[in-house]
Amino acid sequence: MSNTISSGALHQLLGIPLDTPLSIDEMCRRLKPLIYPAPVLTSRLELFCRALVTAMQSLDITVLSGEEASGTDGRFAPGTVIFAPGYFPDNLLAINRVATLYNNIIVGIYDEPAPITTDALPQQRLDAIVGRLARDMVHILIFVTDRSWTICTMNGGVVTFNTPYPSKEDVRSTLVPKLTAQVVPPRPEELDIAYGQLKTDTPEFKAVADDFLQCSALWSSNSSLLTHTSTAGLEYRSDFYKRIVARYLDQRSGMSYGFFARQLPVTVQPAFSSGSADRVTHNINQPTGLVEISMKQKTLLVHLPDVSVITTRSGCRKHNLDPKKDLVEIGLMHGHDRSRIYLKTPEGCSQANAAKPSFDTLTILAHALGNALAASILMTLRPETSFPGHLARFGASITHWHDYPQSELLPEGYFLHGEKNPPVSCSTPQSAAYSLCGKIEALENALEHGIDYRGDVHIEPNHGTNIVGMLSLAETAELMNPLTPEFLLQETRRMAIYPDA
Repeated sequence: MSNTISSGALHQLLGIPLDTPLSIDEMCRRLKPLIYPAPVLTSRLELFCRALVTAMQSLDITVLSGEEASGTDGRFAPGTVIFAPGYFPDNLLAINRVATLYNNIIVGIYDEPAPITTDALPQQRLDAIVGRLARDMVHILIFVTDRSWTICTMNGGVVTFNTPYPSKEDVRSTLVPKLTAQVVPPRPEELDIAYGQLKTDTPEFKAVADDFLQCSALWSSNSSLLTHTSTAGLEYRSDFYKRIVARYLDQRSGMSYGFFARQLPVTVQPAFSSGSADRVTHNINQPTGLVEISMKQKTLLVHLPDVSVITTRSGCRKHNLDPKKDLVEIGLMHGHDRSRIYLKTPEGCSQANAAKPSFDTLTILAHALGNALAASILMTLRPETSFPGHLARFGASITHWHDYPQSELLPEGYFLHGEKNPPVSCSTPQSAAYSLCGKIEALENALEHGIDYRGDVHIEPNHGTNIVGMLSLAETAELMNPLTPEFLLQETRRMAIYPDA
């Protein structure tokens, strides 16, 4: 990922901590691992852990001793990544020794094949992984056999290496990013919540809701759309650990994976050169700030508009939406020092049963903000292009699912990026940074080749895809689901709410 936007700007725009590692080399330097073995280990696990330590040391990663990783209270120091090989009794689980639920990543390592059959559907695979995570109170699973080792993560990602021991390159390029980018839900203090303030009876909302319903129907038969994993049916060691899982998930009744979102229309101002006199004029007349964006040929200053998005709520069943319950509005309001996130729940949604903010909130807003920045740049560098006007009239759509599109299905004018990024989850600060910076790189690619920019396709390795741009949700769904029954396609065309762009 190139430095199109500085870490300081990412902090200002999205609240991403300044010390967030974005490159693999940075991730290696920040990693603080510890081996915390069960009372009894098989010889295979002992050999695997030795090879793992050797691989990390070859990357100049210092593996901590138990004393170095623990405070005076016996708890693991914040930021420590705890490798927990073997099978633990309840009283020795690593989760018992963390100070908070979000300060440490725990990796369970097991001498057994991954609990996933080759013919399992994506939803079955995800449910098996989440069930094991809840049972063993860990964040990442590693399964070891005499021929391979497999990493399984909370987002349903599965990566298998056909070697019994971890190599230096496999640890560096795949395991380390998963250990340094933790999945954490938005905390209540990080956003402003307006319960029941999303108006659901307006013509504007109904038009957006129609698009979501058509999209939902078109995706309903696609097994790659992971819809819902309920926490109620999981096996827990005890009620105590069940409560810990509930706290970690911010009291959600389940987890949905992927999202649909519609950015609401936003009008932007043209960007201008960093050396332009317009900067003085802006500082005098404009209430919002500026962000500096480095392009290949020049550095531009871009106005920061507030952005708003209608999106599916956390935990809903995306293949069977109820718009008046399952859609929420999120947004990013820019202040002089920092931006602030808000959430509006639907009318009739009281605080007692309020929708929770999505784990992907920051990534969704990064895409929406990136669309606005791209439109601003295009108004200056390619004023005849259609993207800024479309964003001002209709907004843009964002679709995320845990699979990858065939190259021949990609929309015309949508530019691919992200394939070489570290494989992190979409619910991490890193993912939001890659979404925003990668979109600017995609825009540069369009400008360089003289092609009309209509959107971008953000590939997240070991995870999934974001398709963002001028097509409606239903139009995107139709492209990505070409085998959908004909009657659904006809209904989508009949109810289309966008004119031809």
